[in-house]
Amino acid sequence: MATVLSVSGSPSATSRTARLLRHLDTRLAAQGHEVIALDVRTIPAEALLGADFRHPAIVEAAELFARADGVVVGTPVYKAAYSGLLKSLLDLLPQYGLAGKTVLPLATGGSTAHVLAIDYALRPVLSSMGAAHIVQGWFTLDKDLAVGVDGTLTVAPGPAEALAQVVDQFSEALGSRAVRPAAAGRAA
Repeated sequence: MATVLSVSGSPSATSRTARLLRHLDTRLAAQGHEVIALDVRTIPAEALLGADFRHPAIVEAAELFARADGVVVGTPVYKAAYSGLLKSLLDLLPQYGLAGKTVLPLATGGSTAHVLAIDYALRPVLSSMGAAHIVQGWFTLDKDLAVGVDGTLTVAPGPAEALAQVVDQFSEALGSRAVRPAAAGRAA
């Protein structure tokens, strides 16, 4: 179906945000999408902070964005905004690096006080980068994400159902966007 780039903007190696994304990646893959995971924390800090557009890791990340039909962007919320690590990467992508893409914004945080971070901090940046369609995002409380001793993630039932719906809507939007150009080509 579609190629999905799943981007974790968390700086933590034990991040609930990254685990949530990998959990949702499984659902997208089961729906037939090719899913590519990108943990921004694995990109060398000197490339991100030094704004080294030519660094191989930055070039590779930009190529992954260009190749994707859809992008899932996940971030922990810090100070009512998305992570600085995610911002560092987005700043190094082309101005319209999301042009033509369907995007699903996701955020995690410790308090419902940060629930609007998606709409007031992340969505405007994604929009300014030319995203064709930004589907309804979702904020998940940290307390609703449990990590087992083996590292597996369990999402509380209510949020799990809501996340499944959001991911399914994203998948549907990807499918409908892919069908339009093909259908238009046949009609011509």
